Amino acid sequence: MDFDFDSGVLCLDYANTVDWHASDHPEDSLPTCADLVAWGVAAGLVTRAEAGELLRRAEHAPDEMAQRFDAAIHLREAIFRIFRNIAVKEPVDQADVDILTTFWQRSAPYIRYTAAGDGIKREWAFPSIDLLRILGPVALSAVDLLERGERDRVGMCADDRGCGWLFYDTSRNRSRRWCSMESCGNRAKAQRHYRRSRQAA
Repeated sequence: MDFDFDSGVLCLDYANTVDWHASDHPEDSLPTCADLVAWGVAAGLVTRAEAGELLRRAEHAPDEMAQRFDAAIHLREAIFRIFRNIAVKEPVDQADVDILTTFWQRSAPYIRYTAAGDGIKREWAFPSIDLLRILGPVALSAVDLLERGERDRVGMCADDRGCGWLFYDTSRNRSRRWCSMESCGNRAKAQRHYRRSRQAA
């Protein structure tokens, strides 16, 4: 499966693994643990060898991995709701922040900082192969965006069908409205043209 990484921020890319997220008919790109692991490979968070180990672990301990996968999806939905609310200027739910905080607290002990030239480099030092290798960096990305990012640059696709795609707007005048001009943007452009044509007629 091909995944999109066009939002500009890792945590938003993770939230965007559901198409039509803001509609009544969302389409999940990560219906199984194997799909989540494949996304982790595509995102550069785990190697193919580590992915193989994760999948073998899922076979040997299916109940444990099913619980961890369910938690991973809860994290994704919490991240989506947090940044959707920020995008539409609505209050963030504390319950969603608590879910994010739980993952961040689990992940933080495995961050290591090392000297790199005239600065420092942040690395992960997980002791074992676990889904936290994927979810830890995602949680850190969300916390970084909430604490140090320009939250007013977080937007959601303005498509009226409920696309729900989140993005970090890097345009100079913060004018981005669509997940992409090739999809929802073109549809809106065509609709405007149609309305103008009818009014002229």
